Amino acid sequence: MPSDPPADIEDIPRELLYEPLDWFFAEHYRHRQLCRMIEEVAASPVFSSGPISQIIDFIRYDLALHVIDEEEDLFPLLRRRALPEDEIENVLGRLSAEHRADVTQSQVVRDRLESALKSQRAPGLDPEAKSVLLAFARHELRHLALENAVVLPIARLRLTTADLTALSRRLAARRGLVLAAQP
Repeated sequence: MPSDPPADIEDIPRELLYEPLDWFFAEHYRHRQLCRMIEEVAASPVFSSGPISQIIDFIRYDLALHVIDEEEDLFPLLRRRALPEDEIENVLGRLSAEHRADVTQSQVVRDRLESALKSQRAPGLDPEAKSVLLAFARHELRHLALENAVVLPIARLRLTTADLTALSRRLAARRGLVLAAQP
């Protein structure tokens, strides 16, 4: 039996945690890689456990952590630092609502993929599963575009050095890491 192809979702170098906004941008890139992988799995008539398992794991761990990173750390910092003319509250409210919806949507995707693993049948052969996967990927790509185009640029303008240092430490701690003083 041939082995599955290598992972298509890159790891983020730990050093990037010292630059938390760059880290978020890199994390968003990983999420776009996830969406591409979901689209490939949805389009394929061939069952392959590797990508399916990787998507399930990414949604279960990485996506869940990412939402916490934004909801508990990045968004509250932005709310404190943004100026009225930034008009960021509506965007953050929309993104937070999407994060809440993601909990349900990502569980549906995981359920479909876990079912595919159990039956060893390509999700692309099931029109309903294919539709669920593609809708999730499209939604995530729109969500990421808004974060990259609006949230991160305002964060670069408004967050202080102390904010960024605290953000770095929180991101690292959530991953079981302790950052040394920056060189």
